[in-house]
This record gives sequence, C-alpha cells and structure tokens, in this order.
Amino acid sequence: MALSQRSVQALDRLRTYSPPPTQWYSCPLTRRAAVLILLFPDRHGELKVVLTMRSAQMRNYAGQAALPGGKSDTLEESPWDTARREAYEEIGLPMNEEKLRGFSLEHLCELPTNLAKTELAVRPCVALLRPTHTSSSSSEANNLSVEEKLIPRLDPKEVAAVFTAPFHNFLRKEWEGEGPAPVQKDGRPEKWYRGSWTDWHESRWRMHNFYMPRPPPSPSSMLSNPSNSSPSSSPEPSSHQALPSGDDPRPEPSALDSLSTFRVFGMTARILVDAARVAYGEEPEFEHNSHHGDEDMIGRLLKMGRLSEVRRKGEVLTKEVLREASKM
Repeated sequence: MALSQRSVQALDRLRTYSPPPTQWYSCPLTRRAAVLILLFPDRHGELKVVLTMRSAQMRNYAGQAALPGGKSDTLEESPWDTARREAYEEIGLPMNEEKLRGFSLEHLCELPTNLAKTELAVRPCVALLRPTHTSSSSSEANNLSVEEKLIPRLDPKEVAAVFTAPFHNFLRKEWEGEGPAPVQKDGRPEKWYRGSWTDWHESRWRMHNFYMPRPPPSPSSMLSNPSNSSPSSSPEPSSHQALPSGDDPRPEPSALDSLSTFRVFGMTARILVDAARVAYGEEPEFEHNSHHGDEDMIGRLLKMGRLSEVRRKGEVLTKEVLREASKM
C-alpha cells in the first residue's frame, strides 16, 4: 500500500517526536494504564485509526468509544507492553510478529500521559500496521485485506464492535472521510464535530465530541463481536448484530443497533486530537487546549499523596482536590 505524501510526512513526525519526561513510571501499578493508537493506510494511502465500542458489561465507560488499552499487569510492563497486550486481548492484534501474517507493526512513539477521571495515568502509544509487501492484487483488494486481517477476533467481555476513522479528520470541523456524512436517528444531518468549554484541572477545558458515521456492516469497515469462535479462527463477514455470549446461538438485538453514529468524546477524543496535531504538524480548526497530556498535574497529585497504590473508598478527583494540587 503506497502512502500519500501527507501520510509519509505524518509518520516521520511521529517517529521523531520526543515526549517530555513522564510521570507514568512514578505512579504505582494500580494507577498505570496505556492505550494503542493503531494507524494503518487506507486504499488512498491516507492514515486511519482503529477504535472500539466498549461492551455494556464493562465497569467503567461501558458502551463508549475507546482506543484499545487498559491497566498494566506488572511493574515490569512498559506502556508499550501494556498497550500491545491489551490490544491482543481486546481486538486480537497478534503479539508475535510472525503471526501478523504479512503485516508489520512499527512502534512510532509515545505521547504525554493523560489523567483519567478514574485517577489512572494513561500513556498513549502510537503504532503503524502495514503490509510487508505489495501483492499483485488491486489496491482496493489490498485495502480490504488490511482491514479484514486487522482484527482477527474480539473479546466479548470487553469489546462490542471495532471500527475505523480517518486520522486527519480529528483536526477538522467537518466530515471529510469516505462515505456519507454523519446523520441523526431521524435522518437529519449531524455535525462531525461539537465542542464546549468546561472547568477541569483548575483551568478552562475543551471537551471534544466527534460523531463518526456508523459504518456499513461489512468486514472492511466494521467487525461486530462474533461469539462462540476460537482465538485461532478467522473472522467471518459479520452483520452489525452480535451473537449473545454463552451457548445460545440465536442472535439478539444489540444496543449498537439503535445508533446512527458512534460518538468519540472525552479523553479518547482529546488523545486523538493531540496525536493528530503531532503527526500532521497542524492545529485543529476548532478551539482546543494547547498543552499535551497531564504530566504536570499528575506530578502535583503524586506530591500531595494522591494516586496511591490502594484506592480509598469514595476517593474521586474533585475540583477541590485539583485546586489544592495546582498550588503544590
């Protein structure tokens, strides 16, 4: 798959990006987490990013769009180790390079650590997945191969669906991707981007909301959760309805069926905006916070004894706590 000139330059910026010193390693194990920003070229050579819809069974952020990722298992795990393991568990991205079957995975860089409201230090890791060689097939067929083999299987406990979005579009106010623009449930046009300012971290905080057009139910654009499949099995072309977990093979309606768009917001949206800023060397068309990540605030919270190994009952990040930390 030939990369566009814009994609080549974006990947070069990511490879040479040097993040500031991180507080991630100063956090106890229970506060460490990482996510994978998995990029790959589409049939035009432009970069797309992989996102998931979290299962309704999850304790935190159920039913929300997210990047593959989760908590660290051991203190020896690096952010990259954590992101890779979680991507394997959630979307089946093979851990072994040999099992990528004609694809290579390149670790491009890591971005400044973000602070989740659940008091986790979340380190974004950026990677590129692309074919190791060009086949004699057409570019369109080659692209289908990328997306079909991208997600060999899903974990029914964590992921309800997997979809992809144009990476550069996270710097734009309007929808620029292939296919129809986003629409509301009643068929009226929906904005790709909506944003608002709020108070968080003792400062004005920009909340981003992106409304991804619901992809058609085809293996090249979205894979719904196929239950009752073994980890080694290849995915079958699936509809947007997921089979229920357990032994009952009868399909049940999914909560995803009622959605006309997939909303990407909160920390996930912020991480994608910041990653696109680094990659493309551009600022967004919409208002945003200029700094990347929350390294300074994480350091201040650690100094005042927050983000401890054991989470105390009722311990949440309030405006009062952040106000106190800002004075450290």
